[in-house]
Amino acid sequence: MATLQLRNIRKSYGPLEVIKGVNLDIADREFVVFVGPSGCGKSTLLRMIAGLEEITGGDLLIDGKRVNTVGPADRGLAMVFQSYALYPHMTVRQNMGFALRLARVPRAERDRKVNEAARILQLEPYLDRRPRDLSGGQRQRVAIGRAIVRQPKVFLFDEPLSNLDAALRGQMRIELSRLHQELNATMVYVTHDQIEAMTMADKIVVLQAGRVEQVGSPLELYHHPANLFVAGFIGSPRMNLVSTKVVDAGPAGTTVSLPSGTRIAVPIQAGAVRVGDEVTLGIRPEGLQIDPDGAIAASVALVERLGGLTLLYVTLPDGQPMTVQIEGSSAARVRDTLCFAVQPDACHLFDRAGIAMPRADRHPLAA
Repeated sequence: MATLQLRNIRKSYGPLEVIKGVNLDIADREFVVFVGPSGCGKSTLLRMIAGLEEITGGDLLIDGKRVNTVGPADRGLAMVFQSYALYPHMTVRQNMGFALRLARVPRAERDRKVNEAARILQLEPYLDRRPRDLSGGQRQRVAIGRAIVRQPKVFLFDEPLSNLDAALRGQMRIELSRLHQELNATMVYVTHDQIEAMTMADKIVVLQAGRVEQVGSPLELYHHPANLFVAGFIGSPRMNLVSTKVVDAGPAGTTVSLPSGTRIAVPIQAGAVRVGDEVTLGIRPEGLQIDPDGAIAASVALVERLGGLTLLYVTLPDGQPMTVQIEGSSAARVRDTLCFAVQPDACHLFDRAGIAMPRADRHPLAA
C-alpha cells in the first residue's frame, strides 16, 4: 500500500480560500476519516488527493514522492463516490472489470481479479446480474469492487453510504471495516456522519471551514476534545455545554458555578484558570446519573426510549437544556423533576476562546 503526506495544502477559487493550510500524515494501511459539517472542505481535500482538484499551494506526497502535477490516472489511487455510477447495460462482472478491459489487461487475469474482488465483497452469486437487479448495498459493493480490481495504493471514499437507508448504512460500516482488515489497505474516507467516523476510523481528522480542528483516534477525540467545536461535533448525543464561572481554583481541581448556583468540581490542572473566569462546562450525557442527592436538579422536557438506553432532554432552573443518557429501564417521565450526580471524568472546561483546558487526569482508553 502507501503513505500520504499533506504539507501546508491550500485550495483557492479566485480570491476565496477554501482549504487553509492542511498538514497531515497518513500511515501505510491506516483507515483515516475526514469528518465535519457540510461545506467544511473535506470532499475538496479528498479530490485534491485524488488529482481531481488542482492544488493551489503546498505539497502532496505519496510514498514520499511529490505528486502535485501527476495526473489522477498515474497516482495509483482508486476513488469510490457517493453515486454508484454503474453502467446499467453491463453485468456486475462487466462493471467491475471495465477499467481493466480499457487498460487491455488479458482476459484471464481480468477474470481472476474480478472473481477475487467478488469473493471479498460476497458478490459471487450476483456476477451475472445487472445493477437494476441489485439492492442499494449490493450496488455500492460493486462500485467498491471496481476499485479493488485496480489494486490501488490508496482507496478514497467520498461519502459512499449517504444514499443508503439506516439499516444498510450500519451493515456497510461493518463490511467496510472488514474489507480494510482483509485488504490491509490504506484508506481515506469522507463523511459528515460522526458515527461512521467513530466506528470505522483508526484516525479521525475533524475539519471546519477548511482548517483541521483536531487529529486523533476516536476515543482520544471523544475523551479529550481540543476545543468546543470538536466537543460538540464528536459524540451522539452531543456533549452538553453550559455557561459557568470559576469560583475556586487550586491544586485539588477547579470548581465552577452554574447560573442556578450549583457548584461542580472538575479535575483541571492547577494554574489553568483563575477565580472569576467565565468558562464553558462540557458534560457528556452518560456522565449524568439520576441520584436523589445529586448536585443538578432539572425538569424532564422529553423522553426518548431507545430500548437498551433512554435519553432524557431536561431543562435546568435557568432554562439551559441538557441531555442525559441513562439505562433503558428507567421510569422517568415528562415533567418529572429529577436530581443528577455528575461524574468528574465526563466533565471538561473550555476557556472564552473555546479551547479545552488541560485535565489533571487522563481517560485510560484515550492514552
